[in-house]
Amino acid sequence: MKISLKAARINQRYTQKQAAALLGISAETLISWEKGRTFPNIKAIEKIEKLYQITYDEIYFCV
Repeated sequence: MKISLKAARINQRYTQKQAAALLGISAETLISWEKGRTFPNIKAIEKIEKLYQITYDEIYFCV
């Protein structure tokens, strides 16, 4: 089952600001990823997987 990037963040109880800081990006970048306007690179995806405790295959990127 796939989960949206936003839902994965919320499941871990992070605000956008908290998650962005832990990922080393701006909140605006995270918002853009969550809305499907832009997509994270491989290094960022690896950080997302670790922070949100999910795999890339489980993430649904909104388009």
